[in-house]
Order: sequence, then C-alpha cells, then structure tokens
Amino acid sequence: MLRFLLRRLIVAVLVAATVLTLAFVLTRLSGDLAISIAGPNATQQDVDAVRKAYGLDRPVVIQFFDWVGRALLGDFGESYFFKARVAALIGERMPVTVSLGLTGLVIALAISLPMGVLAAVRENTWADRAVQAVALLGQAMPSFWLGLILMITLGLHLGWLPISGTGSWEHYVMPGIVLAFSAVPALTRLTRAGMIQALGSDYIRTARAKGLSRASILLKHALRNAAIPVVAIAAVQLGFMLGGSIVIESVFALHGVGFLAWESIGKNDFPVVQAVVLVLAVIYVALTMFADILNAVLDPRLRGA
Repeated sequence: MLRFLLRRLIVAVLVAATVLTLAFVLTRLSGDLAISIAGPNATQQDVDAVRKAYGLDRPVVIQFFDWVGRALLGDFGESYFFKARVAALIGERMPVTVSLGLTGLVIALAISLPMGVLAAVRENTWADRAVQAVALLGQAMPSFWLGLILMITLGLHLGWLPISGTGSWEHYVMPGIVLAFSAVPALTRLTRAGMIQALGSDYIRTARAKGLSRASILLKHALRNAAIPVVAIAAVQLGFMLGGSIVIESVFALHGVGFLAWESIGKNDFPVVQAVVLVLAVIYVALTMFADILNAVLDPRLRGA
C-alpha cells in the first residue's frame, strides 16, 4: 500500500509541475505582457515603466523560478486589474465554485444512480436503450447551450428559478443541472455495469433463495456493492466540474473562480489567469489521487497496479 501511495504521489507532483510550467509559458506566448498591461494607447515610455514595475524586464527563466517559489508559498502576486492579492481574490470566489460543483455532483448522482439501476434491471429492453440514449445525449450536449435553454424556459418563461446571481440556493439549481449533465453519462454507465455484475453474483442468488424482497436485494445488496466504484469516480467528476465551471459561471454570471478567470482573460490579468489554472489543476489532481486511494482501499487488487 505504501508503494502504491508513493507512486500516485509522484505522478500527482509531476502533473502539478507540468501544469504550473504550462500556465506560465502559455501566458508568455500570448504576447508582450507589458504592452497588454499598459494598454493599446500607451507610449513606449509607459510600456518600459510597466515592464520595470512588474519585473518583466528580467530574463524569463528568472521570472519563472521567482513565480514558482512564491506560488509554492501561496503567493500568486498582485492582480493587474483588481489591484488586490491574487490569493485573496481566489479565496473570496472559491466558495461559490465549490458550492456549484457539489450541487452538480449531488444532482448527477441523484439522476445517474436510479437510471443505472433501471438499465441493469431491464437489461437489453427498451428501458435500457432509453437510459443509454439519455446518457449519450448528455455527453453530446454543449453545456452553454443547455444553460441558455434552461434560462429561457425555467427562468424567463416559467419564472421558477433565478437566472443569475448567488443570493440563495435556488441560484445554483440551473447551473448545477448543466454541470451534472456532463457527469451523468459516465456515472450512469458505471452504475449499470456494476449492477449487472452484482446481479449475476452468487450472493445475490443466495439472497433470492432466502426469499428476500426484490427491493432489499437491489438496494441493500446489489447497489451497495455496485456503488463502490461510483463513489470513487465521483471524486474525479467533481474535479471535472470545478474545472468546467469557467463556462457555466460565465453563462449564469456566478461570481466564482471560473468567472474570475473569465474576467481576467478579458482584462489581460495574467497573474490571476495563471493562479486560477494552477489552483484548479491542483484540486483536480488531489481529487484524482483521492479517488485512486479510495479505489485501492475498497479493492485491494488495485494496489499492485
């Protein structure tokens, strides 16, 4: 188990280091940062002053290692546009993004678990095909398009839910549904496969021979075992949702970390963009590592993988 954890930790560190490097390099490849910060109407003197003030006149390698050293200590510098510490900005916006991601995950599990159970119980029937069609639709549907459709129907025409903002839990329902649709296909298929395997097991046949009710067999025996890998994969899906919140938060004007990144891209606020990419990537890597560890705890056979 210790070797397994060490291997996963090394992979996680390498992935985080790669993301950190790419976040820095890509912002530099986008053009001269001093010109972007100074603005299109700035003179050469203004550009030189900005370059010196933000340390952009130093060699790129020195800038990189300086940023890495500060980032490891949680110091991402100061925002060019918001004139505030980047770490503080992300800390203020993170609760909105986390709340949105958890809402999407809960909705995804509430949809995918019953659908997966139904598809497994009615394997190779019209119900099974219908569930797989819904899963395929959820995988193919663009998130921004679904968000606009929900805003028009549930928000404007029916008036059931607010269109934008973060004033109450109702503001998270529509964006949570949109986020959930991206995770429903994988969770549904995994639940279906696990249930089919569980229903063909010896302990299920034993439970039937004892005369247990159908509901007890499905929920207390089959689903309990089939849901083990689903719980682990749900952590990975949460990471996907947090990373995909940039589009959803922009559509629904939720002032989370994703919306902060969107604003910063439009304002050429590169310190914020770099920090958001790094933070979301680290969260995703951590959740992925947690899922691997949870899978290994639940299934000892994976520890040698």
